[in-house]
Formats: sequence, structure tokens, C-alpha cells
Amino acid sequence: MQSGTQQVNGVDITYDLRGSGPGLLLLHGFPQTRAMWGPIADALAARFTVVTPDLRGYGASGKPQEVADYSFRQMALDQVDLMAHLGFARFHLVGHDRGGRTAHRMALDNAAAVQSLTMMDIVPTHLLLSDLNRHVAKAYYHWFFLAQPSPLPETMISADPEAYFMSCLQGWGAADPDGFDAGQMAAYRAAWADPEVVRGMCNDYRAALEVDFDLDAADLDRQVHCPTLVLYGADGAMAKAYDVPATWQARCSDLRAEAVPGGHFFPDTHPEETLAALNRFLP
Repeated sequence: MQSGTQQVNGVDITYDLRGSGPGLLLLHGFPQTRAMWGPIADALAARFTVVTPDLRGYGASGKPQEVADYSFRQMALDQVDLMAHLGFARFHLVGHDRGGRTAHRMALDNAAAVQSLTMMDIVPTHLLLSDLNRHVAKAYYHWFFLAQPSPLPETMISADPEAYFMSCLQGWGAADPDGFDAGQMAAYRAAWADPEVVRGMCNDYRAALEVDFDLDAADLDRQVHCPTLVLYGADGAMAKAYDVPATWQARCSDLRAEAVPGGHFFPDTHPEETLAALNRFLP
């Protein structure tokens, strides 16, 4: 594995690179880092050049100041530019959680770059925010807590960052913290201890409400046309609240979907099953 940091789209993006072959970009979600892909990335490196970056605002990547800098459009541009820098004008794309939302925006804005798309345990951002019910609001309250004006959520989280973010990992499917790899958890904890990471993650959620909702509202009739896979946790909050495949049916012209054991964090807690699903889909 090689690691590096590259300035792209006005921000430093830190990434790991493994393997050889066609390009495969794996994007993590909240409240994690690129470490979440560890064993999955290692296995996929047998037939792909696997790139696992930290999203802007997360982990070791840059953390801009303005909320608008954290839109999924800007996050997507970071990764398109990074892959181009690494020699991949076209690549396979996988995203979990916030990485999945970034991936969806990338497939809309930069279709020529995306050979295939996999989104993990998300429903469309505009749908979640515009058709909110009490069950989703209770499970996904963090969308609205983290989006409060600075420094309110940052100050409250600073009292005990690990307690707060562990409550996130244990929610959305009641994941057992013992099911997470110790090395990956150490990387997450190191990130949570950095106040700038906390600020970056809050700005990500602020941008979803202040920027991304309107961007998505303007694109409700646009489809993703590359082969698309939607994976979701069989026991997760999204599967309980939605028919997850149905939420993507009109938005993707070549869609397949599959439930994976576990809750929202199934790539962490069920990496073998996640890998198997990816291998069935990826060429």
C-alpha cells in the first residue's frame, strides 16, 4: 500500500493506493475515515487499483472554512481530480453513507468518469429531507444536530467526542462495537480527537441542508445511466423506514440492489459479505 496527499480542486486529499488494474475508488462515510475499507480494499486490490481517500473535512484531508465548500458537488470534484492525477480518467466508484452521496453527485455531474456506481445504505438526499417522518427523524437526528450553526454542535461534542461518535456507530442498526476491527476503530478515534475533523464533519451536514438540497431539487429528473448497485443493511434504519431499492428506481436506469447482513455500518461489521456483493457486481 502506498499513501500520499495531493492538492486537487483547491484542497489537500490524503489517500491510500493498493493493487494494480482498472481504477476503483472507495469513499467512506460519517463518522469514519478511509481506514474503513481496510480488508475490503486489500481483497479488491487483487484485480483493481484501489484508491481510498479521506473526504475533505475528514481524517487527514484538508478542512476548508466555508460551509459551501462541503457540498457533495465539491467533494465529488475532489475525487474526480484525484483519480485523474493518478491516471484514471474513468473508474469504478463505491461509496458508503456520505461517500455514497458524494458518489451519486459524481455520477450525475461527471458521468464520463464513472464506469460503475455502488451506493451503500442511503436513500436520495432530497427524498430523506423532503419526506421526513418521525421514525427517520429520530434515527437520523444527527443530520439536524450537526447542521446547527457553529459552534453549537462542535462545543457540545467536545465534552466527550468518543462517547458521541460511538453512539453513532452503535445506532442505525444497533451495531455491536465489538464487531468493528480494532485497527480501524483506532483510526476513527484518532480522527474524532481532532477538533478540526469535528468542525469538518459538522460543515458536511450543514452543506447538505444549505447547499445540496437545492442542487438535488434541480436534478430530480436526471438519471444515472451507468451500471448501478445499491447495497443496504438488512437491519439498518433505512431498510426499516424505506423500500431502499424503490427509492433509487427512477433515478438509475440500470439498477440492481441487494441487502447485506447488519445495520448501517455493514462494511465494517460484515466485510466478507460486503466484499462478496461487490465481487458479484464489479466486472
